[in-house]
Amino acid sequence: MEPVTGKPALLLTQLLIIGLLIVIVRFAYVITLAGESCTLGDFCFFSSEVRSASVGEAAPERYASKDWINSVRFYSSVFQDLIAGGFLSRAAKSLCLETPTGRDVLALREIGVTDATGISKRALPSLVKAGDARQIPFANGTFDFVFAGDGALERSPRPAEFVTEIARTLKPEGFAVFHVKANDTYSFNSFVDLFNFCCNVVKIKDVIGFDSSMSCVRELVVKKERYVIGSDSNSNSNGKCSVPEYKKTLVRNAEALIEEEPLKPWITLKRNVKNIRYLSSMVNISFKDRYVYVDVGARSYGSSIGSWFRKQYPKQNKTFHVYAIEADKTFHQEYGLKKGVTLLPYAAWVRNESLAFEINHGPREKVQGKGRGMGRIQPLESSSDFHGGEVERIAGFDFAEWLKNSFSKNDFVVMKMDVEGTEFDLIPRLFETGAICLVDEIFLECHYNRWQRCCPGQRSPKYQKTYDQCLQLFTSLRQSGVLVHQWF
Repeated sequence: MEPVTGKPALLLTQLLIIGLLIVIVRFAYVITLAGESCTLGDFCFFSSEVRSASVGEAAPERYASKDWINSVRFYSSVFQDLIAGGFLSRAAKSLCLETPTGRDVLALREIGVTDATGISKRALPSLVKAGDARQIPFANGTFDFVFAGDGALERSPRPAEFVTEIARTLKPEGFAVFHVKANDTYSFNSFVDLFNFCCNVVKIKDVIGFDSSMSCVRELVVKKERYVIGSDSNSNSNGKCSVPEYKKTLVRNAEALIEEEPLKPWITLKRNVKNIRYLSSMVNISFKDRYVYVDVGARSYGSSIGSWFRKQYPKQNKTFHVYAIEADKTFHQEYGLKKGVTLLPYAAWVRNESLAFEINHGPREKVQGKGRGMGRIQPLESSSDFHGGEVERIAGFDFAEWLKNSFSKNDFVVMKMDVEGTEFDLIPRLFETGAICLVDEIFLECHYNRWQRCCPGQRSPKYQKTYDQCLQLFTSLRQSGVLVHQWF
């Protein structure tokens, strides 16, 4: 048998052809999809993005997609502009937050910022370490530059913790850059308030994003000038405050007050709810730290919390914690079964003291349970003014001081107040203490000698105020910059 001498040459030829095909395919991909030139030095086997990324265990197809390439280019352009503006240097130790893809980290490295890393819930080899932006796994004063893109700050469930960690790990005079959707005055000022303890906003710029999720991006640059944890600028030394001008502008956009006294207020309420211009329907509330609904005079859970607030109030996908303030013990037990609700079993008042609480029973009201009439409160020494109702002794607390001790202006606080005439005591107290500045929106039922549902042609004998006096209260609140809505 003759030896086969042609097979090695044929095999070598086939290998060369396969190698050539690989080069051609890669060249065609880079030119047609990636839009890059191909240099002889690297034979176009890998684009510069993939080589710099040290892909490791990551899926190669992620780095070959048009979205990936476009996003890296977008961030490269952003960072180059920041270098030109003096906010970033190639020698800066840099951190990118909440970056599951690591594309911003890669963009930093591509433009020469070699000491750059990212953190996200899941690690991405060589680009992103596992970590939480609210507990950044680095020491104090580690970074010269911090970046939070893709709306990471506004998506955070606790933005204040997010910001505090950035300030902690940022060096003095360091810069932090955020890409957000703070496109209204309210949300912008909420953003600024988050940084009052540490930083000043030094640049604002609107840029076009790279995809539909953030087609219009507001770029905000802050500089670390101080670091004072616990500072609070809610009020001045006298405890008073002034409502900022941007909130006064929102008040002017609210629905008109009902100037003519309604003959059937219980019907007017249903109609008026449809006309209300909720604050959260006018502005972005994403930069608030906590979201709170305070129901003062809550009665049963279904009175307004379950039937109105949780069903109708526009919450922008935020989770609100509810505080139900209700002195009538008849309603206390049901709140123990409600998640996300804290019951305060006291009466909201102007100071801490025992009060007389009157349980009224109207002409057609039942005696037990939900038929109990809504009660008025008075100091014990004035309880002789009550006529014809049961009187119980209850604890009252300084509502304004509770607000100041419980919340800050970084929180979003919505309040409904239905306190049987005590609003004429509580509202002035809120202004006196400066607590009014902590409340973003109020739904207020003002009690006056209105027409009774049970008894046509008769006015309520329980209250001495007139509708005109209530209208004056609403008008003065709005003139002071408080977004208040009429509640009946």
